[in-house]
Amino acid sequence: MDNYNISERNRVKRIPKRGQYDKKTVYEILDAGFLCHVGFAIEGQPYVIPTAYGRIADTIYIHGASTSRMLLHLQQQHVPACLTVTHLDGIVAARSTFHSSMNYRSVVIFGEASLIEGEEKMEALAIITNQILKGRWEEARLPNQTEMKATSVLKIEIEEASAKVRTGEPKDDEEDYVLPVWAGVIPVYQTFGKPIADSKLFPNVDMNESIKIFL
Repeated sequence: MDNYNISERNRVKRIPKRGQYDKKTVYEILDAGFLCHVGFAIEGQPYVIPTAYGRIADTIYIHGASTSRMLLHLQQQHVPACLTVTHLDGIVAARSTFHSSMNYRSVVIFGEASLIEGEEKMEALAIITNQILKGRWEEARLPNQTEMKATSVLKIEIEEASAKVRTGEPKDDEEDYVLPVWAGVIPVYQTFGKPIADSKLFPNVDMNESIKIFL
């Protein structure tokens, strides 16, 4: 199936024409980042926690300390979770404050999480690591038994998802186009600076390939 089913849970209700439900768009937005926000509720109290993620097909992996309140809660059976990813692409300055907006790509995912162990746990950590720094898992020391015990990894199978995307210029009221107010788009880009070596780095240690891409 190339599209996610549309339900009341994932239907884009505000400006529905911006909603997209095809997996290609959802995957592209997920693969363009590595920071998500996970929403959940404990005894009626909602929480939203930022965390790193990795994706393979319809599975999202997240990890953290084994004592994490979020992970301990989500690994229980039949606990719903919501995960979001957003990329800001531009500030849209309209002639009116009402029509000023932002250009963005966003995804909302719904599913249930489950705790994983063994070989799958190690593979998931590799996926998360390489989503942040491509190839880093193959370069750095792998986690030892103590570190693995202190870390929990959850997988969230995507049950439903929707993307919402805005592009383009401001959309002002027709009568406002004559106003002497500058209007347009200020592009927003995520950039990375030149890598800074650790002060304890041994001499003659060359940059690994996962770091060289930032030069």
